[in-house]
Amino acid sequence: MPRILLIDDDVHLAPPLTTYFARFDCTLDSAQRPSEGLTRLRAGGYDAAILDVMLPEMDGFALCRQIRAEPGIGDIPIVMLTARGEVMDRVVGLELGADDYLPKPFEPRELVARVQTILRRQRARPAAAAPAQRLVFDGLAIDLDRREVQRHGEVLELTGTEFELLALLASEPGKVFGRDDILNRLRGHEAELYTRAVDIVVSRLRRKLEPLECIKTLRNAGYALAVAPPPAA
Repeated sequence: MPRILLIDDDVHLAPPLTTYFARFDCTLDSAQRPSEGLTRLRAGGYDAAILDVMLPEMDGFALCRQIRAEPGIGDIPIVMLTARGEVMDRVVGLELGADDYLPKPFEPRELVARVQTILRRQRARPAAAAPAQRLVFDGLAIDLDRREVQRHGEVLELTGTEFELLALLASEPGKVFGRDDILNRLRGHEAELYTRAVDIVVSRLRRKLEPLECIKTLRNAGYALAVAPPPAA
């Protein structure tokens, strides 16, 4: 039975959601403050986290960033909740490594469905990454196990979404991935709401990879990895 942690300071939200999640064989625990939520996550046993954006102590974006940076809990699937529906809030959450984003008010069934979707994707990821644990190109190395990228031997600081985008492109060099395909395969977002987010993440990833020119844009088609294989010894 999946165990989910809700971090939200709305005391009226957790009880009905806990009852609703139980109908779908999911255990939902709750914490009202980020510090309490982090303590629970560090103790282990959770399969996913649901974060509100408007929180005391730190906002949900900062909390998401902290979770992603911590060994042991950094790969936990995250759904973000917010009363604000601006596109840029969704983009920020995506760039920080959130797996999905649901504005309030929402239908509990939709939240359950989104959590179930990211849990299925999480279970499928290790098998997909197993054949090649390290991808090496001319000037670029991607360690899938350690989630580390090196440019000419220098370790780069990438967000979770930047890493996953680069790993996806590198999994089939030269193949053109459309924006909707990227979103569907990486995060499972509603593609029509997040196509702009792909362009923003690609732009930031390109800057971090400079002076390498790794990502090629094909007009009206998508993106492809354009970096060459390593030179022969």
